[in-house]
Amino acid sequence: MKFIDMFAGIGGFRSGMELAGHECVGYIEFDKYARKSYENIHDTNGEFTAWDINDVEADELPKADVWCFGFPCQDISLAGNKKGFSGDKSSLFFSVTGLLREKQEKDRPKFLFIENVKNLLSINKGRDFAR
Repeated sequence: MKFIDMFAGIGGFRSGMELAGHECVGYIEFDKYARKSYENIHDTNGEFTAWDINDVEADELPKADVWCFGFPCQDISLAGNKKGFSGDKSSLFFSVTGLLREKQEKDRPKFLFIENVKNLLSINKGRDFAR
């Protein structure tokens, strides 16, 4: 399967997906140091890339079977500020779901592979995740 690596970090999702035989067709990473590491660790030649998820248009994303993302968790983590999805960082989840809604159904991924912290299901008494 083909996948896009969003909030790519240094490529944890990518490493696992490639070891399982899947092909990365693009990545999005904002942090310049993580991005530099990602590009040195992985062969990104010819792949779609963007720095900021908020600057990405749905029609520019390559077709992929899977969208992998571990959106920033500082607002959700038990060790964080506990703002939930109303926080500046964790609300980036909605940037991804917005792109998903903008895609034509035939171009949407079959799977979303989402990783985040333990508190994701219980922050704000579970209302954020239910939303």
